[in-house]
Amino acid sequence: MPQTSTLYEKLGGEETIAKVVDYFYELVLADDTVNHFFENTDMEKQRRHQTKFISFALGGPNQYSGLSMAKAHEGMNLQPEHFDAIVKHLHDALAHYGVPESDIDTALNKVATLRDDILYK
Repeated sequence: MPQTSTLYEKLGGEETIAKVVDYFYELVLADDTVNHFFENTDMEKQRRHQTKFISFALGGPNQYSGLSMAKAHEGMNLQPEHFDAIVKHLHDALAHYGVPESDIDTALNKVATLRDDILYK
């Protein structure tokens, strides 16, 4: 079996990541800590953006053409507990689809690099 070069490929590409994102938003929208941030959000568009963004973050093609992280979160004044809740839901969504903990750690470490671009904007 050939060695896959990216986490994106290992997980099964954009099709699998789209499923992870759908489950991720089920968790997010059920969480009163963060769901109010999505009250006026077009969730279909949000899911598409997030799928492309997470695909890129995991080593897939860069199809993400959305706003910068700082711009996308401008005016939201996100706090550490909001960021942590989202990271937890992403962890749980990846785990739900059988992604090994070591690969989840790799993915979440990439997400953690965005923390400063997202918080307190």
